[in-house]
Amino acid sequence: MSNDIPRPVIVWFRDDLRLSDHPALHAAAASGSPLICIYVHDEQSPQLRPPQARPIGGAARWWLAQSLRALAAELEQRGARLILRRGPAAAIVGELARQVDAAAVHWNEIEIAPHRAIADDLAETLSMSGIDHHRHPGDLLVAPSEIRTKDGRGLRVFTPFWRRVLGLGDPPKPLPAPAMLRAGPDIASDDPATWQLEPTAPDWAGGLRASWTPGERAAHDLLTAFLDRLPGYAADRDRPDRDATSLLSPHLRFGEISPRQLWYAARFAAAKRPAIAADIDKFLSELGWREFCRHLLHDHPDLAERNLQSAFDAFPWTRDDAALAAWQRGRTGYPIVDAGMRQLWHTGVMHNRIRMVVASFLVKHLLIDWRLGEEWFWDTLVDADPGSNPGNWQWVAGSGADAAPYFRVFNPILQGEKFDPAGDYVRRWVPEIAALPNKFIHQPWTATLLERAAAGVALGGNYPAPIVDHKVGRARALAAYAELRQS
Repeated sequence: MSNDIPRPVIVWFRDDLRLSDHPALHAAAASGSPLICIYVHDEQSPQLRPPQARPIGGAARWWLAQSLRALAAELEQRGARLILRRGPAAAIVGELARQVDAAAVHWNEIEIAPHRAIADDLAETLSMSGIDHHRHPGDLLVAPSEIRTKDGRGLRVFTPFWRRVLGLGDPPKPLPAPAMLRAGPDIASDDPATWQLEPTAPDWAGGLRASWTPGERAAHDLLTAFLDRLPGYAADRDRPDRDATSLLSPHLRFGEISPRQLWYAARFAAAKRPAIAADIDKFLSELGWREFCRHLLHDHPDLAERNLQSAFDAFPWTRDDAALAAWQRGRTGYPIVDAGMRQLWHTGVMHNRIRMVVASFLVKHLLIDWRLGEEWFWDTLVDADPGSNPGNWQWVAGSGADAAPYFRVFNPILQGEKFDPAGDYVRRWVPEIAALPNKFIHQPWTATLLERAAAGVALGGNYPAPIVDHKVGRARALAAYAELRQS
């Protein structure tokens, strides 16, 4: 490049599709140099192929497409472009840096082994080319290296982990979004339509489009609305029939909002309204669980495949394809389970309390391997996080860190009656039984034939009878767990 043209600086976007509190973008913009902002859709790097990693699922692919559009629009408003490329990220970013004679490359770290390995490859490539590179913290409140035991291991129980995080004090304050960005040279960009992120034949994403607006602006709008209705969150968050949760998980998953931004927004709300301190603490602990699972993943990259507690390698899982399919389709005959599975398919998320109920039903009532449930969630959740998804499934199964006790088998009837007492959640997602009186809505089989007929419910017809009796399923699960403990 000519000496009178400033050398550009590259910002490599990853799972951080935002402009505010983006340390890499902030540092690059502060340099005053022309910027090249690039996102690489990488499904080719060896580190991101099975068994080291796996491609994102179908629902998350849909979200990614929308999020990239939103990010591109935000960058254009500030004078920059988003360059899209597909292929091995380290090779593509490294080659681009050489082609444009970049002064530096900035990126935010992802504390996940395959992503760190790719960043290491890029750093080595850039160093060999004499190009500066800067790695910034970006996806966690606290680096895993700061939360270790005396022998250098990560913590595997949540409460002491979160106590340690809180003991470190507030994380660095979020950074503002740059007001304007200096455009870099004109660089060719891929057409994202060729990436086939969005379904076409068939187009099953109608429910996702009706439920979500991906992007940074939408994330902050949701956060504002959530903070307005925060009083009562600690109790109401378990109620799927109420609008009590933040709905921020997919935005957090794709980095449209950062953990630090959520932390400070919650702390500011607590300072303004001391009466909601308990609600704020509960919300922050949920953010802490996401952090905990990411730290687990840092230490155990095979979290989605291997039991954290190796004793569970001998667990007598049952292979039952028909039962698995009934669970996936929301046709188990247990209304609260079926409502959750149908909500998942339509919207790409499921209420957190119901996630525990449906997971417990699969691994304990049906004795189906937790990995099959985790795979289904991975493909159907828009917020499928590589740490939280397997971490949560292992918690329910009893094989993971800080796991639920083996004898805890969620009763889907009692869970429904306790957390959806009027049946509003079930009626929304299982309309074929909506006309049943409240006393039958969570156990339709207890209604008489006449009562079911009056409500238009035909067990085994338009709605299935339970695929397993609760008492039988619970006893079978306890026997299997007891056998495992004895061995």
